[in-house]
Amino acid sequence: MRLLHSKGFQGLWGILLILLFFRPVFAQQELGVYEKLDQFIDEDIVFTDENFREVNIKNAINKPTIIAMVYYECPGICTPLLNGLADVMKKSDLELGKDYQVFTISFSHTEKPVLAQNKKRTYTKLVGKGDLENGWHFFTGDSLTIDRFLDNIGYKVKQEGEEFIHPATLVVVSPHGKITRYLHGTDYLPFDVKMAIVEAGMERSGPTINKILNYCFSYDPEGKTYVFNVTRVSGTIILILALALLGSLIVSNRKKKIKNAH
Repeated sequence: MRLLHSKGFQGLWGILLILLFFRPVFAQQELGVYEKLDQFIDEDIVFTDENFREVNIKNAINKPTIIAMVYYECPGICTPLLNGLADVMKKSDLELGKDYQVFTISFSHTEKPVLAQNKKRTYTKLVGKGDLENGWHFFTGDSLTIDRFLDNIGYKVKQEGEEFIHPATLVVVSPHGKITRYLHGTDYLPFDVKMAIVEAGMERSGPTINKILNYCFSYDPEGKTYVFNVTRVSGTIILILALALLGSLIVSNRKKKIKNAH
């Protein structure tokens, strides 16, 4: 009982209270991307493309493929993501439809092929090069199929009313359907995308270099830009400091026990 009232354990209780207070900050991390590098796309997931055709996604992947998860009526981050993707496709010296392909998939089950068709028409005009008809497809699907696919690629979203809270990430897949790279954010360097495509063609997976930037910055839908996430970063720093203090108290308590024992 003396241990429970020692200064060391009073400090431990304080740390536990801090961790409980900041628990909501870290619970938010349930939303986001949980990378599943080297895992394969499931073989029986079927979406409907912009031409109202049912497509088995795994069977349709026969070359390096960039998968963009969005929803077409998104008022926020999806537009910058697709704009960034279209821009890097336009700048790339790789040929769409030959060297790689792009699948844009809606995670809103209420969206239908007509909407996907309109979205494709808009973005193919922005790119203006390559085999846009066969190289860039826009898909929709039912809720069960969408949930299965999101889980398959490690993508977590949350619906609030008619809108979704979601990350901005491209998933790069090899010709055999293996997940080889995640590209976070909405602005992509042509070199990074090219290397992701080339390495996917060799069935080689690579680490996510800019993942820490995606952690530290959050998208502001009103300003349509990324802003430094003070709450998330400061919460992480506090957690690290709390764990460090906890460790020092444990070590100090053990040293006192050893000293008293002698």
